[in-house]
Amino acid sequence: MSLFIITLLNALSLIALGAAFIWGGAKWEGLAKAFPRSKVATLVTLGLGTAGFLYHITQLGEADYGNYKQYLLIGFTAVAVLSYFWVPDFLSVRGLTVIGLLLAKVNLDAAYMLWDIPQRLFLVSFSYLLIFLCLYLAVSPFRVRDFLNWAYQKAARPKAFGSALSVIGILLGIVAFTY
Repeated sequence: MSLFIITLLNALSLIALGAAFIWGGAKWEGLAKAFPRSKVATLVTLGLGTAGFLYHITQLGEADYGNYKQYLLIGFTAVAVLSYFWVPDFLSVRGLTVIGLLLAKVNLDAAYMLWDIPQRLFLVSFSYLLIFLCLYLAVSPFRVRDFLNWAYQKAARPKAFGSALSVIGILLGIVAFTY
């Protein structure tokens, strides 16, 4: 995927998420607060994250345990299915972190070796921030629940968070058009 397209998609996603926090109201608050323990959100995020991860396993070369693809596919599929039934708490957050890590890989692959475009560092910096956030939330997924409860205690907090996301999205969008 081209650097322009991936940067623009990241920008639009951040702007849309920011708009949801700014103008979502009580309905968005209910959805956001229910997300960490939602069975539907777990199926979607864990399903997409598992599918993306399994796709990457199918692309392994011989030097990267490619001779054991079948065993890895079976093992990680079993882990995903069993975790849905045996470890359901905050599994939607963990699934979202897998999606975030896969997105960061796509971002970094798009910006790889483009030394003549220094603006790519905005996307790269965002990607490393995303990696840090995903690793932190994968270890402590309950922090999403705590953050959402804290954010919705006062009406200005979700709007400020949404504004910050939108500003980052707008900045990435502007950068996309400078490539």
